[in-house]
Formats: sequence, C-alpha cells, structure tokens
Amino acid sequence: MDKNIFTEDFWTEQWNNVKQSKDTKNNDTYKVHKGFATPEYWDKASLSYDTKNEEIASRKINKIIKLLQSNNLIFENCSVLEIGCGTGLLARELARNKCHVTALDFSQGMIDRCKRNLPDELKDRIVFMHEDWNKIDLEEFKWEKRFDLVAAFMSPAISTPESFFKMMETSKNGCVIKGWATKRKHDILDGLWGKIMAHPLEDKPQNFLYKLNLLFSMGYFPELTFDKVQWGEETTVEEEFQNQFAFFNKISNIDNDKLKKIIRAYLTTIAKNDVLIKNHKGLTATAFWHLKP
Repeated sequence: MDKNIFTEDFWTEQWNNVKQSKDTKNNDTYKVHKGFATPEYWDKASLSYDTKNEEIASRKINKIIKLLQSNNLIFENCSVLEIGCGTGLLARELARNKCHVTALDFSQGMIDRCKRNLPDELKDRIVFMHEDWNKIDLEEFKWEKRFDLVAAFMSPAISTPESFFKMMETSKNGCVIKGWATKRKHDILDGLWGKIMAHPLEDKPQNFLYKLNLLFSMGYFPELTFDKVQWGEETTVEEEFQNQFAFFNKISNIDNDKLKKIIRAYLTTIAKNDVLIKNHKGLTATAFWHLKP
C-alpha cells in the first residue's frame, strides 16, 4: 500500500531523502546547499552582498513588513528571532517598526556588516548573536516559545526537518520563511560546476516545497507571496575567486591547489579587463503562518 502523502511522517521522510540520496545527479541539490551552508562562504560573500540598489529592492522587505503587520504577526514591542540575519535588512526594518529583534548568524562577516549598517537610534532594539542555529540548545537558551515571531529568510540554517521544527518551537505566535521557489540563474556557478563536478548541474530547489507540504500535513495553511528577482552586478576575478573557492572547497574531492587553478582559469577566461558581470535571476516565495494555541 502506498504511503499516505498527507502525513507529517511522509514529508519528513521525503525531505530527509534529499540529503541521503546516493545518486550523484539527484544529489546535486544537497551539494549546492552544502556549498552555501558554511560560515567561510558567507564571510567572503558578506563583502559584496546587498551592496546594489537593485539587489536590495529585490528583497521586498517593506512589502513583507506590511504583510506581517496586517496579519498581526508583528506589533509594537513584539519579540522577533531572525535565523540567518545576513546583512540585517529585515532586522533593521523590524526595529524601525518598534520590534525587539534577536539577529542570529553563523557568519562573523555578516554580523560585522549588520553592525556597521545599524543606525544609532536602532541599537537598543537589536541584539546580535554569532551562533550556529543547528548547535543551539533551546532549553539552555530558554528559547522554547520565547518569541512572538521567528523569521528565516533565504537561510541555509533551516535545511532539515529538525531545524524547521526547532524554528517553530521557539515561537509562541507565528513564523515567516523565504526561499527560492525555482532554480536560481547562476551562470558562473553552472559553468564551474561542469568543469569541477564533471557533469551539468542538476539543481532542483525543492526545499521550500517540502516545508510547505510539511506544514499542510500538520494542519497549517500559510499565506504565500511570490516575487521575481533580477539584478546585475560587477565583480573582480579575485573577489569571485574567493567566493567560488569557498563554495567548491566544501563539495569537491579535487586537491585544493588544482581546484584553485581550475576556478581561476575559468574566471579569467570569461572576464573582460578583470571584470565579471553577474546576472541574478529567479523567483522567491515567502510564507507566513500563525501557530496553533
């Protein structure tokens, strides 16, 4: 008899199967996540992340704030935990709207960016924590049902059913998540993947869909909103080399010296006067829901 697809156990198992797959091509999504899910990668990325006006606008932070307000998920003096705060775009807007924010990230580079970008008038409303979400003990931190809202935007920390359930355990009112709804266009990564991993990238970003189906099976019906993402940026060969090496160093079995040569040679070939043009394009989804009393 087929398993019941409307149960929590079914979708937990399906989600876990992504990282347990032994088929190399079917496992590309897990490898992509693994490459992005390290402090070293985000420390490098923090230097250029959210530095372009188009990129910042694509985050649609003000739109999300209004949706959270209209659904009574944020209000004056509410407490918010943000898992994977990045450069602090969301944390700052929440603070401007009189929320008290605990902004957590495992990348010191991102935490430093947050602090540099923080206006003096918001400093008493945001507490920064350099911590790995998956290593936090909720009982030790006294975080069970501690926050009015818990948010995770494009965060590699919420990549397993266990980390997702843990997120909901910290909230007494509601949660909001944001992630890729379709495969993100990333020409440089795609090109390097074929050279380093010896086959075309087969990335199927189903992580967000697993979250939704898991919520449905638990009796939650989150509100959804979608946003097209598109912006371009220029970077130097050296800047991109640092990012790509931090990524592939975690997923490739190639010797580091050889890996560096492959990455640098490819980037030099596609650069013009040491400048690379990166075009980002995709579709993001945001889901928010109230927790059961």
